[in-house]
Amino acid sequence: MHRIISVSAHDVRFPTSRTLAGSDAMHTAPDYSAAYAVLKTDREDGLEGHGLAFTLGRGTEVVVAGINALAPIVVGRTLESITADMKGFWRAVTGEQQLRWIGPEKGAIHLAAAALVNAVWDLYAKVERKPLWKLLVDMSPEQLVACIDFRYISDALTAEEALAILQRMAPTRAEREAEIRRAGYPAYTTSAGWLGYSDEKLRALCREAVAAGWTHVKLKVGQRIEDDVRRARIVREEIGPDRRLMMDANQVWDVGDAIATVRRLSEFEPYWIEEPTSPDDVLGHATIARAVAPIKVATGEHCQNRVIFKQLFQAEAIGFCQLDACRLGGLNEVLAVLLLAAKFGVPVCPHAGGVGLCEYVQHISMFDYIAVSGSLENRVLEYVEHLHEHFVDPVVIRDGRYIAPTAPGYSITLRPESVREYEFPSGTAWMGVASTL
Repeated sequence: MHRIISVSAHDVRFPTSRTLAGSDAMHTAPDYSAAYAVLKTDREDGLEGHGLAFTLGRGTEVVVAGINALAPIVVGRTLESITADMKGFWRAVTGEQQLRWIGPEKGAIHLAAAALVNAVWDLYAKVERKPLWKLLVDMSPEQLVACIDFRYISDALTAEEALAILQRMAPTRAEREAEIRRAGYPAYTTSAGWLGYSDEKLRALCREAVAAGWTHVKLKVGQRIEDDVRRARIVREEIGPDRRLMMDANQVWDVGDAIATVRRLSEFEPYWIEEPTSPDDVLGHATIARAVAPIKVATGEHCQNRVIFKQLFQAEAIGFCQLDACRLGGLNEVLAVLLLAAKFGVPVCPHAGGVGLCEYVQHISMFDYIAVSGSLENRVLEYVEHLHEHFVDPVVIRDGRYIAPTAPGYSITLRPESVREYEFPSGTAWMGVASTL
């Protein structure tokens, strides 16, 4: 058996604020960044596990400190000892008794936990020589349920119910796996509609999206209503009446403002309104959902744990679940939310608007379709076109669909030269420059 002998953490920042890629109503000049964890082993082949938590520039160093604080939990352990008790491992990382005081299961420490947990899963998949989605698909329902901590959610989903969902899908997994390998997973583009783009650039990018075959386009909203209306009109003119237009407010509105604004924007037939208010306001989301129906509410990228998702489902507050691969505490907690969503009949459309998130969530959505939901109805996976060149195994998009990854792991390994160039503040990209967020 081989051991994890060290954990290194890196503050990697990309200067996206210089082009306003990623800009929205709440984050006007983000530098897309990552707290990046690397697990080194004593294997002769030098195999490593990689994981990251997505950030927006300043503050990444806090998550890096969190990774370093959690590292002793995994250093010295064998992968076999971890995979033999995945739930116990997850509890050890997210429930460390002293660090729990500055959580629990939320904030920078939970982001750090996600990077570390996902790095272990990446290592596991590499050892098994499978892409992460295939590793999960090949696990039995019992093995999958054994990875999940049902504490705090058993009033909404029990282990027995989760097992039944997975067992119901198990006999037909192979059919859906073959479909995913053949046709990929449906996607939508966010890259046309960043808030900082001019009207001219917005119009040009929408035309490019249509020409490229995109059937779903997302627009950032949340500035002055007159600007939102003007920009929405541009997008609808360019994509036509038959393509779907999603809108994303990035938490900027109060509940009443959200209702009034969405009603004003309803003439453009939004498919959903995303993050209309504070991500912690479960009852506010429920109020908005009732008031703006039949337009659906989508949220989840800032939902900090499975407990908030449980309440959103129970309150019938969302029509689309946009879980984040590293805002939640890594893959174990993602599995819990996938199964909650399946029980409550809410489509999962993960958040992928950040560095590495497309690489992560392609695995999650493919597993969800094959083994959990068994459906592609109202399911579409976010895609942004920038920063993929920094990954060893970047996503592949063809005809508006994610192509199933084939390389072993979680697709999250950064190129060493990218880490050297963009590590903050010592990388060559940052020499003499301050992060602008």
